[in-house]
Amino acid sequence: MGSGCKKEYMKMPCSDETVLSAVAKAFFSAIPIKNVVITFQANSGTIGEDSAKKAFFSASIKNFFDEIESDKPTLLFVEGGSTRQESVYKALKALKELDNTDIVLIHDGARPFVSPKIIQSVWKATIDFGSATCGVQPVDTQKEISNGKTILRHLNRANLFAVQTPQGFKFTQLLEAHEKAYNDGQTYTDDTEIWSCYVGSPVHITEGSPDNKKITFPSDLKEQRTEKMEIRTGLGYDLHKLEYNRKLLVGGVEIPHDKGEAGHSDGDVLLHAITDAILGAAALADIGELFPPSDEKWKDADSGQLLQSAWNLVQEDGWNLCNLDCVVKLERPKLLPYRKKIIQSISNILGVPLEKVFVKAKTAEGMECVGNGQAVEAFASCLLFRDN
Repeated sequence: MGSGCKKEYMKMPCSDETVLSAVAKAFFSAIPIKNVVITFQANSGTIGEDSAKKAFFSASIKNFFDEIESDKPTLLFVEGGSTRQESVYKALKALKELDNTDIVLIHDGARPFVSPKIIQSVWKATIDFGSATCGVQPVDTQKEISNGKTILRHLNRANLFAVQTPQGFKFTQLLEAHEKAYNDGQTYTDDTEIWSCYVGSPVHITEGSPDNKKITFPSDLKEQRTEKMEIRTGLGYDLHKLEYNRKLLVGGVEIPHDKGEAGHSDGDVLLHAITDAILGAAALADIGELFPPSDEKWKDADSGQLLQSAWNLVQEDGWNLCNLDCVVKLERPKLLPYRKKIIQSISNILGVPLEKVFVKAKTAEGMECVGNGQAVEAFASCLLFRDN
């Protein structure tokens, strides 16, 4: 990859996710999960346990765990071995200690484009048949060759499958097979080979996808992500009258001033504009539909909580934030001294990195209602993306 970073820990383009957290998110959205085991290389610096944990816990995974009140999946970070086979064996032994695993799915951490549909098909086939893997038929004619690079055998590609992951198995039988494989001194390329050798029952094949590739070159991340992305822009706007005896709230930050926004809720003009921008980009609703001012329930409501509720709906629809750009028009007081706090506040509400949010402050140069100190105005533009 030429990145100087373990590829599972690299950032996905235009995303808060790492390769590893994108994999985890796909599994969490697809099937019920009791336990997750991440194996990491026995080293410090960029490939040790701390790096594995940092790569795993993206903002979306943190949100997933925060929203689960009970029965959270158990997370284990296990030092792997010198081969894939040894790493899987160590992970299986760690699962055995939990004593609650019936079925295990094994997936390459460097396959971030696996879909929930593929995961579900392998999971269901494992329940039905005891073992399963996904795969795709090759599109090129396949040949078996000699060490001297001459063709030995002409293969019928109709009978061939390029095996991918996840691969699913009955847990106890796979662990026993791995124990035997560990002691026989042989090297096996994947878990279906170990299963076939020591369990003997056929492994069921489900339909994979050419997209479900293991990333090997930098273009694997860039090109495939672009092909799979749907991109939407959103525009939000709000204007609030300024009155005495009200708090002036901008982006969740209280600004000292003799006037504040009038409104049914707390009146935070910037958070209202942002809420409309993200809802509009996702084509879900607008702020007035979700939180109508005619409903007493929203009287003096915290606009940060309203934005968070709207953002949860947008995320549930599969959307992620690429960036958010905002303008606030206010004659006085000056907002520049509070800009960092405002950006931090918005970042915290949305659970996104600071660099995805920016806020600019403008005046109306004495013109119209903003210029004469009667109102505050806000504009917000966002870019959302999701996988097709």
